[in-house]
Amino acid sequence: MRILLTNDDGIAAKGLSLLEDVARTLSDDVWVVAPADEQSGAGHSLTLSRPLRVRKAGDRRFAVTGTPTDAVMMALGKLMKDGPPDIILSGINRGANLAEDVTYSGTVSAAMEGALAGIPAIALSQDYSRQGMGETVPFDAARSWAARVLAPLLAAPMAPGTLVNVNFPALPSDEVKGVRVCRQGMRDYGRAELIERRDPRGFPYYWFSLGPAVQTAGHQTDLEAIGDGFVSVTPLHLDLTHDPSLAELRSRFSGA
Repeated sequence: MRILLTNDDGIAAKGLSLLEDVARTLSDDVWVVAPADEQSGAGHSLTLSRPLRVRKAGDRRFAVTGTPTDAVMMALGKLMKDGPPDIILSGINRGANLAEDVTYSGTVSAAMEGALAGIPAIALSQDYSRQGMGETVPFDAARSWAARVLAPLLAAPMAPGTLVNVNFPALPSDEVKGVRVCRQGMRDYGRAELIERRDPRGFPYYWFSLGPAVQTAGHQTDLEAIGDGFVSVTPLHLDLTHDPSLAELRSRFSGA
């Protein structure tokens, strides 16, 4: 099995190194093609206004001066063109990618790019508490549970145009309750905050921040799964069409 690893935290990220260790327990044919620098929040963006450069960082390891999508496209279109991967693993992201996070996440978008190319793809992310931030984020749950989660996923066929989003809870590995397959949640958009500060010359600048999450009822989503101490596994698909609206819109344009 040929495995391609990528991420959005950059090729030097701790989570990518951990994922590489896990991948090598599954295969001896592991490639890493990842952004040269952190690209968190890059979403599914593609670099069109400047050239990309590729730096060899080791045996079958390459750094790309672009986004996660750029890295996957470079891997499939150039670096691995003669021998494409059987599976793409993206992560392990520093921070959860739950609910609407998947629309912003470079980690999930790298997996989406694989799905668009017809290659099975899985995004993996490690949640953390506010007490463990920056380089101190603990990956204990991901380290102990990643291989256990990946084994069943790699053994099952994926439907065309789909990917799987995996999140590990912010818990020590022995406190994780198990794995819960669940749907994508949706938070309250009003939780976003803009923090205004002043630089040393008195000019304002801003940070995006997130307030408390508003969870949905029923504990059926990835938000509740992580909150309840489970690893969340969510199948996603690339077709964004809202089928129930098709008939209504067709009726509105019937005379056009």
